[in-house]
Amino acid sequence: MSLPTILTGGLDRESSWRLADYERRGGYQALRAIFSRPLSPDDVIAEVKKSSLRGRGGAGFPTGLKWSFMPRNLPGEKYLICNSDEGEPGTFKDRDILRWNPHAVIEGMIIGGYATGATRGYNYIHGEIFEVYERFEQALEEARVAGYLGKNILGSEFSFELFAHHGYGAYICGEETALLESIEGKKGQPRYKPPFPASFGLYGRPTTINNTETFANIPWIIGNGGDRFLEMGKANNGGTKIFSVSGHVNRPGNYEIPLGTPFVKLLEMAGGMRAGRKLKACIPGGSSMPVLPGDVMMNCDMDYDSIAKAGSALGSGAVIIMDETTCMVRALERLSYFYFEESCGQCTPCREGTGWLYRVVHRIEHGQGRQSDLDLLTSVADNIAGRTICALGDAAALPVKSFIQHFRDEFAYHIDNRRCLVPVEMQREGSRIYVGEPW
Repeated sequence: MSLPTILTGGLDRESSWRLADYERRGGYQALRAIFSRPLSPDDVIAEVKKSSLRGRGGAGFPTGLKWSFMPRNLPGEKYLICNSDEGEPGTFKDRDILRWNPHAVIEGMIIGGYATGATRGYNYIHGEIFEVYERFEQALEEARVAGYLGKNILGSEFSFELFAHHGYGAYICGEETALLESIEGKKGQPRYKPPFPASFGLYGRPTTINNTETFANIPWIIGNGGDRFLEMGKANNGGTKIFSVSGHVNRPGNYEIPLGTPFVKLLEMAGGMRAGRKLKACIPGGSSMPVLPGDVMMNCDMDYDSIAKAGSALGSGAVIIMDETTCMVRALERLSYFYFEESCGQCTPCREGTGWLYRVVHRIEHGQGRQSDLDLLTSVADNIAGRTICALGDAAALPVKSFIQHFRDEFAYHIDNRRCLVPVEMQREGSRIYVGEPW
């Protein structure tokens, strides 16, 4: 393999998810190499650190460093969790990995269990993609029958069991501690931290949690070396990344490219702007990330550091494209409604504040806004961000602040004229898009 192709495995999609097909293209050879070389858990973690693989779920935390936090020598059960609760609007990459290349995730989790001292793992899969859950269960059974899961894997002293666990479509369960509560059969609400999962996680035991795409990269890193993975990206941003591109483009879909690739190249791969229109705005990392104006985005590279420097974040890699047919007030109203509905209600700033944000944006969109509402929105967002147990409060506040920061004139026009700056006919034309899975 010259490049990771974790999205489809590089072969026919209809068969690529099967064990036999995965093995034909080198699957489970990295796991075999660990026991034949042999590599110690410290060796595996060192290789992952060398790769500069950062968490692909949104936070971008270095994976090898996270694995090193696990107290491997502590007696008793330790757990490894894959977060496949993909609920961020605009994000649809993880479900495709599980559809077309589930064994890459399974092998990555087995290797992760070996490195962190975990003997039991769970893949928490979003409940609204149940057919993906069922396929992953089939892949697990194939791996068990082949001896890759269970006791004394490949004749070694290492044992690891892995199970699928489905959620019920709650966005909040994508937060790692709410996910743990859900697996334990409790209401999916975030925990106070500290303690952190590495010391007190699932059932009170040490736990490591990573994203689907993160685990899918592990076999290639161990099989080909951390240095080679790093070289495909750029410093501090190793390897490839899958970007879910949706909105006003000709070919919405998932695109796996090296980190550091210019945004204009990604836009070109997605077929360019629909109808040849101009890029007005882009949310580069999922709906919870700050929006960037089109001219700023056109000068960005697709990596964690470049996007952060531009004033947003790479997040989950969901690239939401908006052309000049987009009314930014209407777009923010839709986003604010989502976070208002998905707040678990545990924290007062989030429970009450998300409702304030939605209602104020709603009245602006419907011709009842006041100029003072713009400062009110910023004030409410400031009183939510950083004051909640988990990051959902920030996820609701950041889009509001960034939309007003970059498109304040459009909001002011809407208030003064009680109508959109963008003509209704243009909005109708542009509204024929679907932000999410393009099929």
